[in-house]
Amino acid sequence: MSEPVTTEPSGWVNLPDVSEKLGVSISKVNQMVKDGDLLVVRRDGVRLVPAELIANATVLKHLPGVLNLLRDAGYNDEEALRWLYAPDPEVGGNAAIALGGDLAREIKRRAQALGF
Repeated sequence: MSEPVTTEPSGWVNLPDVSEKLGVSISKVNQMVKDGDLLVVRRDGVRLVPAELIANATVLKHLPGVLNLLRDAGYNDEEALRWLYAPDPEVGGNAAIALGGDLAREIKRRAQALGF
């Protein structure tokens, strides 16, 4: 059986640009990363955040909670990225997109179920 196809974020935002988008200092962005409030992965040695996870100058409301649940289930950031972007037609494309809409609580529930 082959691995399910995983989609990638529509774009990436580097940490200085995240700082600018959120209107906070780069040290605050680094603290958010350290606290687990942002999903950051390395691509070509650069730490990047998926663009969909930053909307309207804020981090998606349910993202920190979902990331915490995924980490509690043993996921590292790369695995969390794959989970968030795995195709899921039931939620309108994938979990990352659904976090920005009415299905955010459903995504949170699914992430919580991974720990059991």
